Amino acid sequence: MLDGTPAGNARGWLRELAQSLGAIVLALLAGAALLAAAGYSVRDAYWSLYQGAFGNVYSIADTLLNAIPLLFTGLAVALAFRGGLFNIGTEGQMYAAALATALTALALPGWPPLLLITASLLAGAAAGAAWGFVPGFLRARTGAHEVITTIMLNYVAILLTTHLVKTRFKAPGPVDQTALIPAAARLPELVPATRLTWAIVVAVALIALVDWVLRKSSWGMDLELVGQNPSAAAYAGVPVAARTALTMAASGAIAGLAGSTLVLGVLHRFITHFSPGYGFTGIAVALAARARPWGVVPAALLFGALQAGGLSMQLFARIPADLITVIQGLVILFVAAPGLAALFRRRARGPVPVLPREGTR
Repeated sequence: MLDGTPAGNARGWLRELAQSLGAIVLALLAGAALLAAAGYSVRDAYWSLYQGAFGNVYSIADTLLNAIPLLFTGLAVALAFRGGLFNIGTEGQMYAAALATALTALALPGWPPLLLITASLLAGAAAGAAWGFVPGFLRARTGAHEVITTIMLNYVAILLTTHLVKTRFKAPGPVDQTALIPAAARLPELVPATRLTWAIVVAVALIALVDWVLRKSSWGMDLELVGQNPSAAAYAGVPVAARTALTMAASGAIAGLAGSTLVLGVLHRFITHFSPGYGFTGIAVALAARARPWGVVPAALLFGALQAGGLSMQLFARIPADLITVIQGLVILFVAAPGLAALFRRRARGPVPVLPREGTR
């Protein structure tokens, strides 16, 4: 148990880092056993994994590109976890935000690039916040569990955006997608000839902001208190219902930026069913990060590297895609399981004694 001092916090961080590294090693050993049992070269497979993820500048850019949406979705889930909520709806929040971003960019083609990109990002964040606010409000007012409502809203968002694109916003052609957004609305590349854009800077800046809010602001302290013990928070004068709804809205806004940056930086339009499951992988990222904002960075990079390296394993080591998916799943399972156990231990702790705020009874 941490003693609350900087030295104690550092020891706790190093212990968790060691646990995560050990989990990765164990997962790779288990994957090696599977590869060997299936008759494939473990050395060739893992060398291809490394080369595909970190072998050159373009491989690193591909790893970072795959990590960007996970930085947003992982941070969104982590923020909800800190408030005692399970936001399983980041996938739907991404879809709502992505369509809002694309339509905003298409509606304002004459705006200067900086203003157009900012307006498009804000539209996406607002759409994600609105989609996240609904289950937060239902939880606060009716007690409806956010796991159920967010899962259902995922289906609503995906199917609704598909319907809207097919019936109102579809560009000519066989694919259900909008028209291309203006060039002024596209995020600039950081590395030439790659799709790595300034979205990664936005993601890291947002992580720093959320970390500061959680550690230094009264809103962040209220959120933590509600997450640890809602009854104690109410006794201390915290408006629990309002904090619950706003936490889910903030989480939805962050998740929405994953969809927005994909539209502005990678896809350059809204395409139905564009996500391979970024929202759900974000849950594993948040668990691996122990729901800590800065912990999301290495967790997202790990999963981004697995995605980038997995393609290289398939192309050069001739490893079947199904076996690669199993190895990736093992890494996610080994890394995220301790975070899930820690989360449940945290929620199972006894009430936190809290003194009432001045002026409350």
